[in-house]
Amino acid sequence: MPETLSLEVSGFISLLWAFLASVLQFGLAVGVTGHAVLKKRNTRSVIGWVAITWLVPFLGAFLYVCFGINRIERRGRGVQDALAASREKLKEFEPVHMDDIQGTEGLEGDEPPPRVPLPDRIPEDGTIIKPLARLVGRLTQRPLEGGNRVTVLRGGEEAFGAMLEAIRSAEKTVSLCTYIFDIDRAGREFVEAFQEAIGRGVRVRVLVDAVGARYGRPSAIRVLQELGIPVAGFMKTLAPRALHYSNLRNHRKILVVDGREGFTGGMNIREGNCLAWQPASPIQDLHFRVEGPVITHLQEAFAVDWAFTTGEVLKGDAWFPVIPRKGSVWARGIADGPDEDFETLRLTILGALAEAERHVTIVTPYFLPEDPVIMALNVAAMRGVDVRIVIPEINNLRMVQWASTAMLWQILHRGCRIWLSPPPFEHTKIFAVDDRWSLIGSANWDQRSLRLNFEFNVECYDAALAEQQRHIAEKLISAGREISIGELKALPVVDKLRNGVARLASPYL
Repeated sequence: MPETLSLEVSGFISLLWAFLASVLQFGLAVGVTGHAVLKKRNTRSVIGWVAITWLVPFLGAFLYVCFGINRIERRGRGVQDALAASREKLKEFEPVHMDDIQGTEGLEGDEPPPRVPLPDRIPEDGTIIKPLARLVGRLTQRPLEGGNRVTVLRGGEEAFGAMLEAIRSAEKTVSLCTYIFDIDRAGREFVEAFQEAIGRGVRVRVLVDAVGARYGRPSAIRVLQELGIPVAGFMKTLAPRALHYSNLRNHRKILVVDGREGFTGGMNIREGNCLAWQPASPIQDLHFRVEGPVITHLQEAFAVDWAFTTGEVLKGDAWFPVIPRKGSVWARGIADGPDEDFETLRLTILGALAEAERHVTIVTPYFLPEDPVIMALNVAAMRGVDVRIVIPEINNLRMVQWASTAMLWQILHRGCRIWLSPPPFEHTKIFAVDDRWSLIGSANWDQRSLRLNFEFNVECYDAALAEQQRHIAEKLISAGREISIGELKALPVVDKLRNGVARLASPYL
């Protein structure tokens, strides 16, 4: 009898555990289904996650929590609140150029953004693509600023030389934001320039992404702190140094000197950018000197990030002076990130592709576009636009190269053309439309830039600037080789499978 009772109790406990496990799995599956239906935009993504959650008990729900929940919404909510608070602190110190923004009073909840009127003084000769200018104005809530001068700086020799010269001539303030800051031959020159500036009484602020600072050793943040240079690490994380695929990183590259002279583009501070030094890992890149009223937009982006990171509000004429006109370029800063600027850059790219009439030129180190961008590129090509894309033949990130190769056929089969540029690794970022409009800055053509990281770009309306960038791309095309669908089809099956599997991780690469 005791043995029979023991078996009955054991059977009851087993049934109870099975019942509880079933109830728990059912609850998890219902919860995941509800969350996916309400939160995820892509229908196929919803169907996939719901299926895996119901068909793979517990593991499916675990995978959804780890990879399916939008990290931007989950982790970025706190970042968004802090950045919003930083913007509020800066509002009373907004420079005069922000006065052109109208109709922002009383904006609440999910109401559409107010319209930003185009300035009355813009030229009527077709220089400004008005529909695109209106779109970006509504996205950014920033005015289009005339009277700017933008100078192309090719390679670290030109860019670092100009940046260091500006820092060494600074009289009041220097603000630098960068993703990577290596304490190597290039980094040490910047450190010395900062020390000299501080010795002259210049107020220096340096913001380095906490992950990017650990790409090299020693950490730039630690070195600058030890030398007494005001520095902060953006979004400190416990992720290991080798984990390069961290999200919510500050990928912006901004330098502003005395609030009047600025630099932006795609160049990190590392000796690999200076090919004349014959570095172990050479990198070819492009950067830009910016002068004129749009400098205010660069400084605003830095000031918000600095206030978010340190709590210090940069204010006054030393940081935000009234800036005289310097040239003929119409320009506007575009901040993008997993906060209130979410998808601003992606919508700008879609708008620019829709307005293209003759040719589109793209150079990017990382090409992993989302479906809407792929469709926009294809539509442009089918409309008769000459779409030319240049990517590195040998990428510095192997997984990215595999994933990118897996999706190139989708771009080629509708008429776009793609060239592979030979080494050194081409980190250049160019996006030019019809020799009228170009986008300069830090963003790549991948989901990491367009959805997961903080980026800063500048849209520029100027024929000479767009044409100059297109000519740089044409030189890369001449030195490279065009890839065809036939070449992709001829790849070994093993390579195709490897590339396809890598593509599954493209949202996180």
